[in-house]
Amino acid sequence: MKTRTKVVVIGGGIAGCSTLYHLTREGWSDVVLIERDELTSGTTWHSAAQVTNFGMNQTMVGLKSHSISLYRELADDPEYPINYHHADGGIRLAGSEAQMQGYRHFASMARGMGVEFEILDAEECARRHPLISTDDLLGGLWDPLDGDIDPAQLCQALARRARKAGAEVYRHTPVTGLTKHGDDTWTVHTQNGDIDCDIVVNACGYRVNEVGAMMGVHHPVVSMEHQYFLTEDIPAIREAGHRMPLIRCPISDFYCRQEKQGLLVGFYEQDCKTWGLDGIDPNFVNALCPDDLERVADVLEGAIARLPVLAETGIRSIINGPITYTIDGAPLVGPIPGKRNAFCIIGLRAGLGEGGGHGWLLAQQIVHGEACYDTWCIDPRRFTGHANVELTALKAIEDYQNEFRFHFPHEHRPAGRPAKTTPLYPLLAAEGAEFTVVNGWERADYFKPAPDFRTSLSFHFDEAFDVVAREVANVRDNVGLCEVNGFNRFEITGKDAHAFLDRMFCGRVTRNPRRVGLGYLLNHDGMVKGEATIANLPASDRGPDRIWYGSAAASEFHDMDWLSMHLQPGEDVQVRSLTNDLTILVLAGPRARAVLSACSRADWSRKAFPWLSVRECFIGFAPATVMGVSFSGELAYEIHVPNASLHAAWLALRKAGEAFGIELFGARAVESMRMEKGFLHWKADIITEFDPFETGLERFVKLDKPAFVGKEALLKRRPAGVRKKLVTLQLDATHAPAHPGASVLGGKEVVGIVTSGGWGHRTGLNLAYAFVSPAISAPGTVATVDVLGAPIPARVIQPSPYDPDFARIRA
Repeated sequence: MKTRTKVVVIGGGIAGCSTLYHLTREGWSDVVLIERDELTSGTTWHSAAQVTNFGMNQTMVGLKSHSISLYRELADDPEYPINYHHADGGIRLAGSEAQMQGYRHFASMARGMGVEFEILDAEECARRHPLISTDDLLGGLWDPLDGDIDPAQLCQALARRARKAGAEVYRHTPVTGLTKHGDDTWTVHTQNGDIDCDIVVNACGYRVNEVGAMMGVHHPVVSMEHQYFLTEDIPAIREAGHRMPLIRCPISDFYCRQEKQGLLVGFYEQDCKTWGLDGIDPNFVNALCPDDLERVADVLEGAIARLPVLAETGIRSIINGPITYTIDGAPLVGPIPGKRNAFCIIGLRAGLGEGGGHGWLLAQQIVHGEACYDTWCIDPRRFTGHANVELTALKAIEDYQNEFRFHFPHEHRPAGRPAKTTPLYPLLAAEGAEFTVVNGWERADYFKPAPDFRTSLSFHFDEAFDVVAREVANVRDNVGLCEVNGFNRFEITGKDAHAFLDRMFCGRVTRNPRRVGLGYLLNHDGMVKGEATIANLPASDRGPDRIWYGSAAASEFHDMDWLSMHLQPGEDVQVRSLTNDLTILVLAGPRARAVLSACSRADWSRKAFPWLSVRECFIGFAPATVMGVSFSGELAYEIHVPNASLHAAWLALRKAGEAFGIELFGARAVESMRMEKGFLHWKADIITEFDPFETGLERFVKLDKPAFVGKEALLKRRPAGVRKKLVTLQLDATHAPAHPGASVLGGKEVVGIVTSGGWGHRTGLNLAYAFVSPAISAPGTVATVDVLGAPIPARVIQPSPYDPDFARIRA
């Protein structure tokens, strides 16, 4: 065994083999895979191994398309062909119009990635799969490239190609420990000796947290027992003359595919069971859990109703094995939070079908620092400290029970709630708040007009439309109050703090005391990495001279990693997180200054406290830091309050606001108002696939600065011009918004992708942001947006259709 290598991948299932192979494809041959037993001896060997193109967002569709392309190439390799039933086709069934809405949206989204799905009615579903019943069936989504693959052959083929490129694979080599060194390199200790490496990758399947514990981390991954059975031969399949399409049924929580001349039928029962939470037997290798068909009896009954042939078909064998789930159901692929040169590719509940793509994106991140797609939807840092074992288990059970039921817009399922709250949570609930969830935080979405008010799950505008409109109107005409919890806040100190931030941001960083600025961080490819506000706080009895860095609510681990990795030796800079210590109260509207003046002794006049100012003060007797910034487009103040004083500040603001018509507003109102102002959301409109000029942020770029992260790459990109341009669209529709991922069409050609959509209640416009081809980016240009399968006329308009001169913010 080698004693030194560049990368050690731990785990020999689909995750590890795919990562190893793709590292060699990215040009790194000095890489090693270590497996405690034989390759594929964990979850991989008993996988149902379905390979679909379906994904909940474009990144997932893209990585699955890569998997399919790669698997076809492997299957056609004359030196080592593998069994891959490619393009049998597959149908996701639907029993409601709401589900059909979702399928139409996913078809629009996939079209932008070059993937064609088809919407079927019930009769066409039955024609393509003659074994199914159409009772209670409305239709389905057809994936023409759906299929299945041999798990062991796939992994062996990937390992074989990696070896041919110079990689090495060590089987029967259990890892016993990990040591991180001062230079951020690692030593991997095994029963067969130690191996030093620059980078370590955790690809350990259901043993993920055994290896995680060796580096002092816990991953929000748990295992669920999952059962399927293989039937005896079915004459109708043998006589069909073609392979049966795959079926996935959210109505009855089962799936099936052809296996030889019978069926493989799998279940996602409501009475499901976690596995391995209290430890895993070291000898659990190529092993299964005890059969328990009684647990799936109710789901089996639904499967028989959909596939009547099952009632007269015998069972040949039963498989019950562990599969891994994360806290939100999506994999964790990327950097491990808080650890340098450590990555993971874990929680792949559909590992065989998409593992080729996950390994591809991870290898790009390891070698190049970033992947070709924005990978936030699978980034391990999208969760923070609340993601413990108990919460993960509750969410995993919920996801398992809803395996084929996608999340609707504004749907927040109940398991594991409330995970994170502020002292205001019971007060907001008593006021009628309907809560949304942001990184575990319970945040008011809107305020119900009556206790029994409910909205429908739909891709159309729902029953809260008029409620949100009233909240926005009061912010526009009077004053509103909103809690924004979980917002990321770092305190940065040290004599080199401003020089450090100047190097990190692509634009000017304000050094003026008591002033606030907005800026953007680029990655090393010159693409937009992050957005943050910088506020300069002079020394006071609350602390020394310091800078507050504020960014999106889910960005804490992501931004801390990015800033920390760029600190230079000897640089006097300290970064401390205040994210869980403070909460923001937003006071917005033309009467906001009057309310603030009524509960704080400071001078809040326009002259004494202009837009983009920051000041320490008291709200009533609660200490607070107030910033003159706005995400709504109205005169507004962000009031940052220590959580211990939050209730007191809230009461002071509510009391002061009584004379000025103060009312509460929620996140949906904020979303409507920010779209009307042309303000962007991180990881919706601001992603690593586009540079600041493509994202419309050129006013925040100062190329005359001596240096900033990403400058060289950005300069190299400039002569080629922009590939896409972020624009604001006005849609000619009142029934539904354009949801993220919807295709923008110029004729029959896809020319753009929607990133955000919603109704502007002050302008009366159905708005969307979209990255489009430069040729159609000029205001006045007409295009079409595929909204739930219907072509909706759209027109490019100027950004910030509400108060474009910012007069109301500066009032």
